[in-house]
Amino acid sequence: MNESPLVSDVTHLTVDNKNITLIGTAHISQESVDTVLRAIKELHPDTVCVELDQQRYQSLINQKGWESLNLKEVIRKKQLPFLLANLALSSYQKRMGLATGVQPGAELAAAAQVAEELGIQVELVDRNIRTTLLRVWRITGLWNKMKVLASLFASLFEKQQINEEELAKLRQADNLAGMLDEMGELLPSVKQILVDERDIYMAYHIRQAPGDKIVAVVGAAHLPGIVARLQGESSSAIDIDRINTIPPKSTSSKLIPWVIPIVVLSLFVGGFFFANPEQMAQAAWAWILANGLFSAAGALLAWGHPATIITAFVAAPLTSLNPTIGAGFVTALVQSFVAPPLVSDMKRVGEDLLSLKGWWHNRLARVLLVFLFSSLGSSIGTFFALGWIKSLF
Repeated sequence: MNESPLVSDVTHLTVDNKNITLIGTAHISQESVDTVLRAIKELHPDTVCVELDQQRYQSLINQKGWESLNLKEVIRKKQLPFLLANLALSSYQKRMGLATGVQPGAELAAAAQVAEELGIQVELVDRNIRTTLLRVWRITGLWNKMKVLASLFASLFEKQQINEEELAKLRQADNLAGMLDEMGELLPSVKQILVDERDIYMAYHIRQAPGDKIVAVVGAAHLPGIVARLQGESSSAIDIDRINTIPPKSTSSKLIPWVIPIVVLSLFVGGFFFANPEQMAQAAWAWILANGLFSAAGALLAWGHPATIITAFVAAPLTSLNPTIGAGFVTALVQSFVAPPLVSDMKRVGEDLLSLKGWWHNRLARVLLVFLFSSLGSSIGTFFALGWIKSLF
């Protein structure tokens, strides 16, 4: 097994009698695009592997994909949190890409495109993005989940200034190792799932790619891990199946949503036997007003339609007692009916989300904000109502 780096971004390996060329890229770098195109044309491999799954590949090559989005179906399937996270990550990468003028993931799209033009087989070797995000969510502890959400939310409003020179420094192994070590210390489980597991997954599929000459285009952060795993023992199919599985919800996560309804109903049952009718009426109003007003305030903050705001007030006291559906899904569905996103909103969503104002201006983004803020308002209202009711008995 040999290793002979030509430049800092390109590493050559011989693994299982296959010549594998790994290209570590920055996803918003024109230099990375040029390196990828040059390497594929010069080497003309049997297979080009790219750090994409089918969903991300389609979104890269189909720029009009948002126009065919069935938002109501997304809401009914309760996939709004995933869509919101996807849009937030996309807007963050687009904002970084403005500094270099390169579309995020341009080098991956270019690799697939030039390979197809040359009649070279293309292999998508990354794990499904939904599987990755759900593994992060279900394996990561509550405190680290809060860190991830806070970081994701902060990234929406963070201004990034970066150029090709800085990107070249970021692609250097020493800098990347330091960044990954820091991430591992702050969020070990997140780093394991987002980086380490995907290194294993991609190394396995690069090794399995057909042909004797392989070019693999991956993010520079994954390059050291993939090299180490290609040089080490081959991962077994069992290992890949394990890290490609969405963990079931924990018992506690299944039980916790039922705790509040049980507590509230217990308070009302106890009040029925030991409190007077006036106290019971006050408790009922406390529950309705606290849940309804906070959720409605969230819908208002998202600039929801008046009908959506009214729905939030009516739905929140009921959905807070039903763990199977949240207020946000109800309000988002109503918002999508009374103020549906226009085709122009779908076309502009990528550009609109680059600014804080755009999140409220774009109708698609506004549906997501209605979901987020009315859900948050309902949660706050629930805890406020519990304290209020407890003080009445």
